[in-house]
Amino acid sequence: MISVGEAQARVVDGLMPLQAEPVLLAHALNRVLADDVVSKATQPLSDVSAMDGYAVRAEDVGALPASLKLIGTVAAGAMFHGEVRSGEAVRIFTGAPVPKGASAIVIQESASLNGNTVIIAGGVNNTAGRHIRRSGLDFRQGDCLLAKGRKLTSRDIALAAAMNYANLPCTRRPLVAVLATGDELVAPGLELSSTKIVASSSAGISADVTAWGGSVRDLGIARDDIGEIQNKASMAEGCEILITLGGASVGDHDLVQKSLQPKLQVNFWKIAMRPGKPLIFGRYGSMPFLGLPGNPVSALVCALLYLKPMIFRLLGTSELPWRFVSAKLANSLPENDQRQDYVRCHLQYSRTGEATAHPLSVQDSSMLGAFSSADGLIVRPPMEPGKSADDPVRVLVFTS
Repeated sequence: MISVGEAQARVVDGLMPLQAEPVLLAHALNRVLADDVVSKATQPLSDVSAMDGYAVRAEDVGALPASLKLIGTVAAGAMFHGEVRSGEAVRIFTGAPVPKGASAIVIQESASLNGNTVIIAGGVNNTAGRHIRRSGLDFRQGDCLLAKGRKLTSRDIALAAAMNYANLPCTRRPLVAVLATGDELVAPGLELSSTKIVASSSAGISADVTAWGGSVRDLGIARDDIGEIQNKASMAEGCEILITLGGASVGDHDLVQKSLQPKLQVNFWKIAMRPGKPLIFGRYGSMPFLGLPGNPVSALVCALLYLKPMIFRLLGTSELPWRFVSAKLANSLPENDQRQDYVRCHLQYSRTGEATAHPLSVQDSSMLGAFSSADGLIVRPPMEPGKSADDPVRVLVFTS
């Protein structure tokens, strides 16, 4: 058996980001940038008013009260083509370009209008530039504002639109083929019997792939038959990764390795971890291959630890695949054995943000109900001594 750290290093070794493709802004949420994005525009393009009010020369409101002649009006999207001279003002609205000659904005609450005379009584800050957004205040043409590898948020997409982009260069989504194996499996929604179970792992893994930025090719369910497994695995051609579920152990019906020969080159098989020891990694032809355990919790934990970093490497994202928090242990845990243990737990946060980890009472790798309710995994290194309540622990937090 190899260690978790060694396995994680091997599964991403040699993987490179996929090629770029243009993605419309409407479809770019959570996509990963394949290149730096440099602004095509200056924002704002010219000096604009930050408030509704009157554009004036700052020196004309240095002594109050002041009376100024109204010479025009300008709204956002329009332009005042004259010039503000001594003793003059222009009615202006938020976002409108500041007229030539004006150096400050008096907000409308500080002024009143009597015919064509603007009366400014008091409470005015006459500093030059007051309430004016200068050209380039936000950014300028040529500024690099979104870096390669960034996973795009709604804020980023709004920024890209302001930078005058209709689409963005994003890394192509890795295509992951998912094949469940086992005579006992049936698809969700079908009638069950005492000899059948629902193929829940493939549903969860497919959801994970999507959440992590990939696309799924569902190869369905293969019976415990070498020919059928071979035929369905061949449908993964053109994908970036092939995943099988079940059949990775040493039982008479664990046929994955045998079925994928001679195209399968095994890099490692079995990891010193719990849950998820019987995991196969290698290459199926030129394609990376992960043979995940059949138990659903084992499969989902292994996908989190090994498939997620593979997808992230293919996306070229700068985001880390995992988030950890430090927590206090709510109750004691016994000494760990030679395998790295991932203990499902609930997290409780105090008012000050301090986390307490509550290990689930039962850790069986078939129990999806408990797994779904968990907030994360307490990571216990091999041979770790027993832990007492209030001892510090490291928790891998579920984020999807």
